[in-house]
Amino acid sequence: MELRFDSDGFELVGHLARPERRSVGRLPGLVICHGFPSGAAGPSSSVTGYLALADRIAQDLGWVVLAVNYRGCGGSEGNFSLRGWYDDTCAAVEWLAGQTDVGAVWIAGFGTGGALGICAGANDDRVRGVAAVAPPADFDDWCRNPRRLLLHSRRLDLIHSDDWPASFDDWAAELGTLKAVDSAPMLAPRPLLLIHGADDEAVPVFDSRVIADAHGNADLRVIGSAGHALRYDPRAVAVLLGWLDRQRHRTPL
Repeated sequence: MELRFDSDGFELVGHLARPERRSVGRLPGLVICHGFPSGAAGPSSSVTGYLALADRIAQDLGWVVLAVNYRGCGGSEGNFSLRGWYDDTCAAVEWLAGQTDVGAVWIAGFGTGGALGICAGANDDRVRGVAAVAPPADFDDWCRNPRRLLLHSRRLDLIHSDDWPASFDDWAAELGTLKAVDSAPMLAPRPLLLIHGADDEAVPVFDSRVIADAHGNADLRVIGSAGHALRYDPRAVAVLLGWLDRQRHRTPL
């Protein structure tokens, strides 16, 4: 079902999936965070693939799942900024943790959403664990040419307002403040799953390796001959589902 909730005064659109068969007691909750959209189809098309994953996790594993559309994407209000997307991740955790039938919250993020999931989880003890698929260790590549990122974001329709950002310097400075590799030690000893394609053309597998080293006890899975779009790879999805199932049975709610 479609859900709308607030993040810093912006109305975000999310997809909420609950299991049809309800078990006794409270359920585990999962926030799914999408990556930075790519391709000519635009942000709305890029996030729809996560809805089916949310439904599958809800029905097959018995979780309450919120797949969030970050600001500027999928009908959500606002314009893209990295700090804004981080705040949206935190707002989604806050909403899901407030549901009476949810006993604990995890995050599963892809690409940029995976990195932000690690950062948000590190700063919120309610997050019991994070699964990050092909996350960048940092956003230094964006920092080197923020003007190009801004123009690219406009072309993808992630930025709708002609007067956004109000301060380009502040918008650009945010790109260097959120780093999964710096947040991973603060997430520990809570569980961290890292899934990465061996042939990822967008984010090198080295990024997940350094995040795993920083965490100290992460579960790193490298998928052979796989690229960046791992949500379409059945091997990666199977690893994620297996990890979530183990999390549920190991963690009291």
